[in-house]
Amino acid sequence: MGSKNKLKRFKENDTFPNVVQPTREQITNNDFPYKGKWNSEVFKNDNPIVLELGCGKGEYSVGLGEKFPNKNFIGIDIKGARFWRGAKTALENDMNNIFFIRTQIELIDLLFDENEVSEIWITFPDPQIKYKRTKHRLTNAEFLKKYKHVLKADGIVHLKTDSEFMHGYTLGLLHGAGHEVVYANHDVYKNEGAPEEVLAIQTFYEKQYLAVDKPITYIQFKIK
Repeated sequence: MGSKNKLKRFKENDTFPNVVQPTREQITNNDFPYKGKWNSEVFKNDNPIVLELGCGKGEYSVGLGEKFPNKNFIGIDIKGARFWRGAKTALENDMNNIFFIRTQIELIDLLFDENEVSEIWITFPDPQIKYKRTKHRLTNAEFLKKYKHVLKADGIVHLKTDSEFMHGYTLGLLHGAGHEVVYANHDVYKNEGAPEEVLAIQTFYEKQYLAVDKPITYIQFKIK
């Protein structure tokens, strides 16, 4: 994508009522207006809040929003030019239960209040395979602490990935720390039991992986 096109999308994001692009300083200075007020100020209902972390083009957020109109979905990604597509699609289809935030995922505990979120989806994250990149893996112990803070007591986390490394790393960490693994499968399209929304919603890249018969893994867990 050319730089001019990116700038155009950034500017258009600023006009979208379903997008917010706060500065890092605004968030870290506790000057983010929606923390603790997502239901009352943004969605104006009491429906459960579901996050998609590293949402990319927002395909999963939009797909989930369409499938579950009685839930509120928020996609988070630092690359606003990507989720521009999801935000625009949601607006074009009058989907009022979808919102996007352009920011770093590491700030999640400053964006949401304690127990404000019901579910978290982590869809096809960068596995950060090199050891020195461990701190950037979205299922490492530090990220799990942040997720636990914002999740309700019975909150669920979903990890869907094509990375066998990420799948194995996460399972090992969860078992080692005593978290509850509700469901795990190393190839959800060839085995039974995965939730329907895991199979029914496919991202652009996921379809490419499936075209070459690359297994898609999935874990559903609760943080204790």
